[in-house]
Amino acid sequence: MEESAFIYSPEQLNYKFSNEHPFNQKRLIITKDLLIKLNALHSNQIFPARMATDEELLLIHDKEYIEAVKAASLGKGRSSFAMTYGIGTEDTPIFTHMHEAAAWLVGGTLTAADLVFEHGYKHALNLGGGLHHGFRGKASGFCVYNDSSIAIQYIRNKYKAKVLYVDTDAHHGDGVQWAFYDDPNVCTFSIHESGRFLFPGTGNVNERGQGEGDGFSFNIPLEAFTEDDSFIDAYRTAFREIIKYFQPDVILTQNGADSHYFDPLTHLCSTIRTYIEIPKIAHELAHEYCEGRWIAVGGGGYDIWRVVPRAWGILWLAMTNQLSLINRPIPKGWLKQWELDANVSLPTQWLDTPSIYPEISRKEIINQKNKRTVQNALKPILG
Repeated sequence: MEESAFIYSPEQLNYKFSNEHPFNQKRLIITKDLLIKLNALHSNQIFPARMATDEELLLIHDKEYIEAVKAASLGKGRSSFAMTYGIGTEDTPIFTHMHEAAAWLVGGTLTAADLVFEHGYKHALNLGGGLHHGFRGKASGFCVYNDSSIAIQYIRNKYKAKVLYVDTDAHHGDGVQWAFYDDPNVCTFSIHESGRFLFPGTGNVNERGQGEGDGFSFNIPLEAFTEDDSFIDAYRTAFREIIKYFQPDVILTQNGADSHYFDPLTHLCSTIRTYIEIPKIAHELAHEYCEGRWIAVGGGGYDIWRVVPRAWGILWLAMTNQLSLINRPIPKGWLKQWELDANVSLPTQWLDTPSIYPEISRKEIINQKNKRTVQNALKPILG
């Protein structure tokens, strides 16, 4: 088993907008419990997160914004913050101790970076991270502080490494893209549902970077109702060409689990098969190009019972060369632990049955459009 680190602290569960909000960090403990009951995660692999310092947050975020988040966390100035700072909106409502909770998620990703660069770990996973919509001076889309952007700048400053950021969330990784849009040492690659009908509405093929960063931003906006084969083909083809072109020192992947058919907020038709291939390919390419250096974070994922634990569990299994464990049933102990809490029937197998959704009538048209999108996205580097 490769040296891989799993970052988790109970403080990461405090990032909670409300009981009704779709972003539910309970999925962290559900996933961790699944891996433990599968005997795939052990205490010596689990490392605590830490709370990011203000100095670290300032690597990306404006001082005024951080101060506004702190004030809102204490109940001050709430009514005036929605328009200016994006906090107190329907998507990103204010909650008590929001600053501290968000800083713990950032600290988890920074811990992952240090474990990989300083402590000999090939891979590190912080499922509490992946808040890719956060901007320098504004919260957006459930994201207060952008842990991936902060971690990338942290890696650039501390370790002088070139970073390839790969985002497979159904929503475009806008915050990370714009943070490094003019930086030739950070390459961003986002494969997501087209923004025509989905937040945040960006992530078009022609968003390629600017200035010195021109040519280091890649986007593949997939058609709604894209299925496994088309998603996997687009991802594999683009990832291989982009990493060959950019030659990074480390890969940071954002692993939103909201492209699945069951996800309530998106319109893609992936099954768990896609969530096997995503980390398998990342793992393979990390070893081929980066001496194994691979940092992974969580992200979206709003079916916290049927999808997220399996998708994120498989991410860890791929990272630790334990994918054969998905041939076993879901552990009975896990089913018994959570069946009363769940509002749906829990899955008993890792893979989905083939018939979880009706046949897509426009399948061939969708597939062809996605192929053309990949060709257009890669045209500048393939000629």
